[in-house]
Amino acid sequence: MEEQKLQVNLSPEVAEGVYANLAIIAHSSSEFVIDFVRTMPGVNQANVKSRIILTPEHAKKLLFALQENVSKYEQQFGKIKISGNPTPGSTIPLSFGGGEA
Repeated sequence: MEEQKLQVNLSPEVAEGVYANLAIIAHSSSEFVIDFVRTMPGVNQANVKSRIILTPEHAKKLLFALQENVSKYEQQFGKIKISGNPTPGSTIPLSFGGGEA
């Protein structure tokens, strides 16, 4: 069986990207929700800039892809230093409806 290639189109608007410096992750039994947020120093409120909803299978595939890409990045550019609290599991609670975190 011949492998089919997926052609992915990227519009100019989406290609510009959205900057975020915080990701908040929540999940239910059927989906993972990742909210990308931009925070500013000295401001106690931040807006979600983008929300991505994934199935559990696709969330795990994303995890593996990120691990692989971070590893390749660190091989090329050196170890990424994490400031603050880099402990896995240090999360901000989030309701699916957005609201206050």
